[in-house]
Amino acid sequence: MTSPPSVVVVTGVSRYLGARVAARLAADPRVDRVVGLDPHDPPAALRDLMAGVELIRADARAASGAIAELGAEALVHLAVTSAPDSQHGGRAAMKEQNVIGTMQLLAAAQGTSRLRKLVVRSSTAAYGASFRDPAVFTEDTEPRAVPRGSFARDILDIEGYVRGFRRRRPEVAATVLRFAPFISSTADTTLTRYFAQPVVPTVFGRDARLQFVHVDDALEILHRSVIEDHPGTFNVAGAGVLALSQAVRRAGRISVPLPEGTLSTFAGLARSVGIGQIGFDQIDLFVHGRVVDTTRLVREFGFTPRTTAEAFDDFIKGHAGGSLTDDRLAAAEQAILDGIRRVRGGTETAAVAGGGERP
Repeated sequence: MTSPPSVVVVTGVSRYLGARVAARLAADPRVDRVVGLDPHDPPAALRDLMAGVELIRADARAASGAIAELGAEALVHLAVTSAPDSQHGGRAAMKEQNVIGTMQLLAAAQGTSRLRKLVVRSSTAAYGASFRDPAVFTEDTEPRAVPRGSFARDILDIEGYVRGFRRRRPEVAATVLRFAPFISSTADTTLTRYFAQPVVPTVFGRDARLQFVHVDDALEILHRSVIEDHPGTFNVAGAGVLALSQAVRRAGRISVPLPEGTLSTFAGLARSVGIGQIGFDQIDLFVHGRVVDTTRLVREFGFTPRTTAEAFDDFIKGHAGGSLTDDRLAAAEQAILDGIRRVRGGTETAAVAGGGERP
């Protein structure tokens, strides 16, 4: 095993995961210097967390010069977003950050002579989700169908760029971590907001098998990927599965089954009840589910993440105050009814404008 890198550059530090990874590395006495790159200023709480991290405001284009000038020995690429933000450019901005940003960052890394380690955040979304899927994905399994979701397609592009980087710089230990959906008592994601609602929209006749990874376990794996040498591609998830119906019951929520064909209704309801943007990535996951094998991870890292059920139970503890009450249930039911009316109204308007029949 080689010695830990003395200078580490972390991208995406304006967000929870990047900030926590940078803070942990800065607190490790084996690392001399940690630099956080992000085009946005982190919020005050995350900035306070990163007291020992040098922050540089730079996007992927500007990062090329910064990485070389800093003499980075390790690059941790976490500036990957899983959902479009309508307030910051939507899907176009998401692809610019995920795909174009990664391409430019790896081009910069390729010309950095001192670099000897690359760690990239990926996702189990790379496998897609369809009725043709195997029961369990290993790292060597190819997706049976091209994923419909924009995030999954971005992940495939990102991993393609990493494969090209590996061919050009074989001496650099490149680690790709395919994370299952993050969950914990403190995580705030589309998925945690989904399960935090008193009434949860589901797909009628489907009961997807799901896996999660606890955020703290993800942080440990990321830290070890930098400090130790673990080249390769790894699935990162908690062992075991939860059926969607089990997860809803464990969380003390009520499910509202919707027909699989009404995807626009599902997405509209998600926004109505405060879940946020629901895309094909999430919808296909709730319909088909996804389970991955983590044997390679446990063997290589000597670390076993807590199980999917344990990770989900920690999420439940953090949201104990959000259990069902008459007021919350009534408000959620009203939001769902309002969402259905809005979606139906939009469908009817489109049908009339297009000369079609109203349903």
